[in-house]
Amino acid sequence: MTKQMIPAEEAFAEWRTEPAYQATYDALEEEFTLARAFIEARSRAHLTQEQVAERMGTTQAVIARLESGRVRPSTRTLERFAAATGSRLRITFEQ
Repeated sequence: MTKQMIPAEEAFAEWRTEPAYQATYDALEEEFTLARAFIEARSRAHLTQEQVAERMGTTQAVIARLESGRVRPSTRTLERFAAATGSRLRITFEQ
């Protein structure tokens, strides 16, 4: 039996039509945004997770957890990550 591959974009579009999926996705928006910010900062700096970890005095596993979006880092951790990637940390409140 041959399985047909469905492009991720098509699957995602189909899932988003389901209210329960959309609600769950929306609830995770903050985690996705933070994870994306970590990954983009590291990518702009042309660094690996291991290199960022070394600059922060931590382990690659810690950086992987930060980039997963599943942990809520302290302000101090955000500052250290910014310094390690040559970024400037800006925190804002939006309505």
